[in-house]
Amino acid sequence: MPCRVFRGSTPQPPTGGDKVIRRLAVASVSLAVVLGCGTLPAVAADSRPTAAASAAPDVDVTKVKAHLNELSAIASRNGGNRRSTGQGYRDSVAYVKGKLQAAGYTVTEQPCTSGCTSGAGPNLIAEWPQGDANQVTMFGAHLDGVSAGPGMNDNGSGSAALLENALTLAQQNPAMTGRVRFAWWTDEEQGLNGSDFYVRSLSSTERAKIKAYYNFDMVASVNGGYFINHITSAAAAPMKAYWDSLGLQPEENTEGAGRSDDYSFEQYGIPTSGYAMGASARKTSAQAAKWGGTAGSAYDPCYHRSCDTLTNINTTGLDRASDGIAHTVWQRAVRSETGGCDTAGVVGNGGFESGTAPWTGDTGAIGAHSGQSAHTGTRYAWLAGYGSTRTESIGQQVTVPAGCSRATLTYWLRIDTDETGSTAYDRFTVKADGSTLATLSNADASGGYVQRSVDLTAYAGRTVTVTFTGSEDASLQTSFVLDDVSLQGS
Repeated sequence: MPCRVFRGSTPQPPTGGDKVIRRLAVASVSLAVVLGCGTLPAVAADSRPTAAASAAPDVDVTKVKAHLNELSAIASRNGGNRRSTGQGYRDSVAYVKGKLQAAGYTVTEQPCTSGCTSGAGPNLIAEWPQGDANQVTMFGAHLDGVSAGPGMNDNGSGSAALLENALTLAQQNPAMTGRVRFAWWTDEEQGLNGSDFYVRSLSSTERAKIKAYYNFDMVASVNGGYFINHITSAAAAPMKAYWDSLGLQPEENTEGAGRSDDYSFEQYGIPTSGYAMGASARKTSAQAAKWGGTAGSAYDPCYHRSCDTLTNINTTGLDRASDGIAHTVWQRAVRSETGGCDTAGVVGNGGFESGTAPWTGDTGAIGAHSGQSAHTGTRYAWLAGYGSTRTESIGQQVTVPAGCSRATLTYWLRIDTDETGSTAYDRFTVKADGSTLATLSNADASGGYVQRSVDLTAYAGRTVTVTFTGSEDASLQTSFVLDDVSLQGS
């Protein structure tokens, strides 16, 4: 992981404060009609989650460490490091590439022809040639290190965990619903350059096929913690579920925000997550009480130093990260062999009671606004309701379990309007990956909430973006008030 942020901060969604002020005025007009890591905790290293998660294999951490041994030997033969411009990096690429080709992957070396340090080696991309090629989940780690040392935790750990996961997938050879693409990036330590070049070089059509990207940078810090990028997002759900199953109580990866290769994908609107165990930031007392280790000391005391050797590896953390990657691969892209249809928690924050994540779009619509009320709880999403030309949307990614013979997205909707008659002036739509599944209008207004549904059975085994949109014409408000969204299956 680089020492600092090399690109700008990730843009934040609008707060929606202006909307609330305008809606107060609208509400007053409409009152006649309606009244917003060292010593780790004593959890067995080979603990496995129950139920559907158990379908994922246990990745052998001794094999992960064997890859680390090879990367260490490569560094020793090449001046003690694996920096992107040196032979140590190129030999690392050759080692990983050889393993992947032997396992049956489609492997590509991608030279970085713009934006990388002069002389930097290539990115390495490997795709498992099964599953829907239009539904790609990517898993990546930077393979280069700094000049100061061999880079065993940063980032031999992420690279080795990813490699053994790729080999495990090939060995298991399960039936696939989507494609899995692995990547080992060049020149990350000089500014996320390899991954930036990769995403930048893709056509908009190819970028749209990537439904999520997962990053693994420093997953074996000796005094580390358990951190997840964008922990409340839909993309992070399978990663968090695995670590939650081990009782680890993971936290948001604030130290790594904008500092590793996931940021290159974020810049193009691709959902991201990933595991990390921390770099130079210091463990808090609360974290030491929860995870063990030494409060006040760096998560990785050898970060970017010559002592980042094989002795700087936390085997327990490495094991937990490796198994969590496998769990995520299986949840995202492997067809269920059990026929299970567990839809619990598939829609994140469907009642809007826990802030706005993982909803995206016009999230200022979410809250406990004056002038409307929730179906349950205190919060909801109020789309439109201005009495002027306006369109607002919120959405999130939803992974429909492959084992569902029927999957139904249900939601509660209240429509109130100042329009009269049966002409549809203002509209509410529900879409999945841009395809319209339902359309309602001011003509469907009623006195309260009505439960409605759309059929998502056709998307079983896939991750789709579900979007709710409210739009108004130039006059007379219509409010579309959404609450309690969930997925039901059988």
